[in-house]
Amino acid sequence: MKNQNNQKEIKSDVAVRPRPASNGVETTNKTRKQLTGTVVSDKMTKTVTVLVNRFVKHPKYGKFMNISKKYKAHDEAGAYKEGDKVTIEECRPISKDKSFRVISRSETTMK
Repeated sequence: MKNQNNQKEIKSDVAVRPRPASNGVETTNKTRKQLTGTVVSDKMTKTVTVLVNRFVKHPKYGKFMNISKKYKAHDEAGAYKEGDKVTIEECRPISKDKSFRVISRSETTMK
């Protein structure tokens, strides 16, 4: 069926949700992943490597295992040194390997 402007009408059985008005400001309430680990390398400029250990149970066999993974995190000031316990938070990708930034040093290493 055609309307007055000779354009084809599109019929849809699917209801379309209206988008909320953004007024030019995007607000999202996404929770970001936070991990705690130890700085194992601070040789790069504005970057530290953080080793995060997790103690997880195998889903099938039930054995508990230590899983460790290294993350590169952004450290703008270069304030964190090797051996520091730090908390890192997920953020937008800063480089190919960096998607975390250092938030704070743990209280256990503070003097």
